Amino acid sequence: MIDFHNHILPNVDDGSKSLEMSLNMLREAERQGITDVLNTVHFQHPKMDTKNVDYTFIETIKDNLQSKIDEVGINIKLHIGAEVFYLPNLMDIKSNKLVGFGHGKYMLIEFYPFHLPPNFNKFFNQLKLSGTTPIIAHPERNSIIQKDINILVKLIYSGYLIQLDAGSLLGHFGPICQNVAKLLLKRNMVHFIGSDAHNDKKRNFCLLPAVDIARSIMGDNVDVLVNDNPRRLISGENIITFPIIESHLSSNFITRLFNKIKKPQ
Repeated sequence: MIDFHNHILPNVDDGSKSLEMSLNMLREAERQGITDVLNTVHFQHPKMDTKNVDYTFIETIKDNLQSKIDEVGINIKLHIGAEVFYLPNLMDIKSNKLVGFGHGKYMLIEFYPFHLPPNFNKFFNQLKLSGTTPIIAHPERNSIIQKDINILVKLIYSGYLIQLDAGSLLGHFGPICQNVAKLLLKRNMVHFIGSDAHNDKKRNFCLLPAVDIARSIMGDNVDVLVNDNPRRLISGENIITFPIIESHLSSNFITRLFNKIKKPQ
């Protein structure tokens, strides 16, 4: 398997805090059957000081970590990229080698969990027309999307791609997020599953147990999400998509589910 979306490089963002932690995380990744790890360092996130993070800096840290994991016998290949925090400057930064995957063909973009920026679709569309396809990071964790899945349906029909966090399927972010994650898989609305690993404790690699759940929902198509598509991402090939399965559930189904779970006992 290939893990697309994690923070494995030590001391660059809110991910791994040491070389030892990175090695512990990668040992767990290897145990789960992960052969390639696509690191996604936070880029321009307002809560992190990543102003000096550039491709050369990240490449040096990646190469040092790769040398160490080769030395200790961990059979994993590292790749570098970024998780871009959404700002309306996507066209300005797209030439930055760090923020693009597949020779600039794809960009992983995250939102705040309780907000969708105004007019973001306009800037997504500009990016798409310029040849760089937006990949929306863990939208199942966004409370606005949780209450109206149709927002995500429209974004997928606009040509954007979806990355789901493995931890969402495992309930790490609560039952609302877990139910939304399963619903997205049932409706073929996911193109990548990534661990979003940050440390060697509660947010370690968890791709294998998440894939087991996903396989029970969508069968062997899950292999596309953790093998074929991330490999195509690395090489800049077209991503495999499945037709969205239309749902008989009303658009406010998740809102009702949210209210049910939050209702005092």
